[in-house]
Amino acid sequence: MSIADRWLLPDGVKEILPPQTRQVEGLRRQLLDLFNCWGYDLVMPPLVEYLDSLLTGTGNDLALSTYKVTDQLTGRLMGLRADTTPQVARIDAHSLPRETTARYCYVNSVLHTVPANMLAGRSPMQIGAELYGHAGVDSDIEVICLMLESLKAAGIQSTITLDLGHVAFYRALIEEADLSSEQENRLYQLLQGKAITELEAFLSSIELSADRAEKFRQLIHLSGDLSVLDRAGELLGGMSEATDKALQDLRRVADAVAQCYPQVQLYFDLSELRGYNYHTGIVFGAYVPEYGQALVKGGRYDQIGKDFGRARPATGFSADLKVIAELSSAQSSGNEAIFAPADGDAQLHLKVAELRKAGSRVICALPGEAADATAMGCSKQLVKENGDWSVVAV
Repeated sequence: MSIADRWLLPDGVKEILPPQTRQVEGLRRQLLDLFNCWGYDLVMPPLVEYLDSLLTGTGNDLALSTYKVTDQLTGRLMGLRADTTPQVARIDAHSLPRETTARYCYVNSVLHTVPANMLAGRSPMQIGAELYGHAGVDSDIEVICLMLESLKAAGIQSTITLDLGHVAFYRALIEEADLSSEQENRLYQLLQGKAITELEAFLSSIELSADRAEKFRQLIHLSGDLSVLDRAGELLGGMSEATDKALQDLRRVADAVAQCYPQVQLYFDLSELRGYNYHTGIVFGAYVPEYGQALVKGGRYDQIGKDFGRARPATGFSADLKVIAELSSAQSSGNEAIFAPADGDAQLHLKVAELRKAGSRVICALPGEAADATAMGCSKQLVKENGDWSVVAV
């Protein structure tokens, strides 16, 4: 390794430098204030936990994305979190075991062994909000509306497309098909990849009735505008109470979004299963034209707390704050910097203190430092005029 290579960051690991740092921090504060106004309490779980706690209820996908380390005190395996949701589930189950509905929010750095997609990094700054203790579609509507409000507050001005799905349709077909776990995993991969040709070959290779195979073929095509729900009702209506309720819930969500956010475009994809295999109900994602992946995504995951002994209903969303900042039209609200010369005058120190108390950014030169206002990034400076220190333009 050359000396120069020692200072290179790993692929997919990015640092944030000024002035982008101020923008990201400003967005963090703004969104946390928004979450607080909606009644969501901020939690700060640790970066590292024992692996069996960190991966509970999340499936193998998250296990592959998690860095593992050995605890030198106990010899047990620990993991560096790749997702905050399992930690919030633990908090809801044990640290804050409420019987009432609970709302949580967070902003944490997470680490991924590999990027989640071709546009993602390996060190996202995950921001999210989660609601525990309510099983109805109204809580799904609340978190979806909060997600849309968050994008609005963050200065996302592009047209937002809300992608809606529900895992009930896939699960109902799986229960009917009676597939092996290997076959089910393969089917899941094909549906997620929208691999129509491969899906056709796979369905022809397994023992499945013609009617059930046709339903899987149709499921992958159930995507588009609101008319998709009518087509789904014709194809899958009456299959089970769960699928009928799923159609009703999706219609309620669509009506609520259309009423409160008429500028948001609705798209339905009933074969979209999303996430780490732990979703149990509605799944959703927000897309903008400038970004080829979901900018924000979430859904319902009622069983995630089961391994903690408390499988409360839960729904929520998360995003990478760094990506939102890159796409945001909002600029940093940082004040212009004021340059103060190296001078032992007591009145100068009082003036600097006064300006800082009022929120101004003041950079003081140090004795012997060959610096000027422009070199220090200041557009204004303190100048002594008639015995008083005044702020003037550089």
